Amino acid sequence: MPRRLRLHRRARHLTFALPPQHAARLFHAQVVGPSERQLRELAGQALGEVYFRDGGRRAHGLDVEFTDIEQLEIEL
Repeated sequence: MPRRLRLHRRARHLTFALPPQHAARLFHAQVVGPSERQLRELAGQALGEVYFRDGGRRAHGLDVEFTDIEQLEIEL
């Protein structure tokens, strides 16, 4: 079961490349027209994998929730 960790909120300015499987999920979601909640879940999964869990090298089982977004830019 994923751990829920409540961190103090702080602004993070991140730049990273998404692994192909996460990029494919976001592209597919764009086609089918997801809700904002679904997009946040997909983005949270990607952010957790790439930034917090570092591709499986740390923070195993950490569940990331993507909230309070001020700005999000995605480039292809």
